Amino acid sequence: MSEHPTLRTSEHTSDVLVVGGGIIGLVTAWRAAQRGLATAVVDPEPGGGAAQVAAGMLAAVTELHYGEQTLLGLNVASADRYPAFAAELTDLTGHDLGYRRCGTLAVALDADDRAHLRELHTLQRQSGLESEWLSGRECRRLEPMLAPGVRGGLRVDGDHQIDPRRLAAALLSACELAGVVFHRTWAERLVVERERATGAVTREGVRLGAGQVVLAAGSLSGRLPGVPDDVLPPVRPVKGEVLRLAVPARYAPFLSRTVRAVVRGSHVYLVPRENGELVVGATSEELGWDTTVTAGGVYALLRDAHELVPGITELPLTETRAGLRPGSPDNAPLLGPTELDGLLLATGHYRNGVLLTPVTGDALAHALVTGELPEEARPFTPRRFTAAALTEQPA
Repeated sequence: MSEHPTLRTSEHTSDVLVVGGGIIGLVTAWRAAQRGLATAVVDPEPGGGAAQVAAGMLAAVTELHYGEQTLLGLNVASADRYPAFAAELTDLTGHDLGYRRCGTLAVALDADDRAHLRELHTLQRQSGLESEWLSGRECRRLEPMLAPGVRGGLRVDGDHQIDPRRLAAALLSACELAGVVFHRTWAERLVVERERATGAVTREGVRLGAGQVVLAAGSLSGRLPGVPDDVLPPVRPVKGEVLRLAVPARYAPFLSRTVRAVVRGSHVYLVPRENGELVVGATSEELGWDTTVTAGGVYALLRDAHELVPGITELPLTETRAGLRPGSPDNAPLLGPTELDGLLLATGHYRNGVLLTPVTGDALAHALVTGELPEEARPFTPRRFTAAALTEQPA
């Protein structure tokens, strides 16, 4: 690609240009290409982004929060698609995604946590979700490495896991097989002509023309120059630190399923991979664009994980990483057409980016072809944050 600093006419035009090559951008590009659309992605390092840090819990049930019942419907719809989605990707690319139907065990370490879990169990059952209450003894029977003080827990067999790094690699391969064109550079600004998005300009000054543009740049989605203020997505970065440990053969099996808890008000989870890796996360901090791994963050995660599973301090610590989740005002994604003709969004997935990958790809492909979102995605239109929509909401 040319290094010439002046803007020059694009040598590359496509039906769809996806700005951002994380897992959300890649799944959008892959599904669009499958629909027969000539598709391109602009990203300096496709397959990177938050997926390189994420733990990969597919936890529609145990991630349920009060006030997020609408999001629950989308999460469950995506979780239901994961088995077929993972099988399709593996059959196509040959990549093992590390998809495991091992279930999740959410446990309580004191009386307050136990009461909170009981309330969550009630909410889950009222929402039509399947979970089973266990005593502390039953929890330890399932997972012998748990601390003796565990007071009870929720067994959720329907919450699964996947390795996001393997998922990203498979999606990259799937895109290449589908003929997606990659521009491995930064998009410097959106091109808008006659009140329509018509492409983007790269850092090298090359214009990439497109019939439609999808902004799927994760936490950076709200910072692309050229996007009109009234359609700029209200997405912010939320920092999360994650640890990776190795489980030596002599300790296997260390844990048979994902284990999570709230320790001193902080959420901690342990995700065991089949390859012997154990992922521990995650902090959640509003610190702007800082991705520094801090001693305090590592200490807090290890301290809380040790209270949950004391044997964790015997394991080798192999990696510490920090990433940025793309948060939105209501913690739900922004999907589909905006008020600017030709511009669609696929961003703001916050803590559910990996979980929502299948449904996001389907929803964006449908919108790119028909101009409308499918029914399950309509509550997540970016237009819910326009000035008109906000003034119409009840006080």
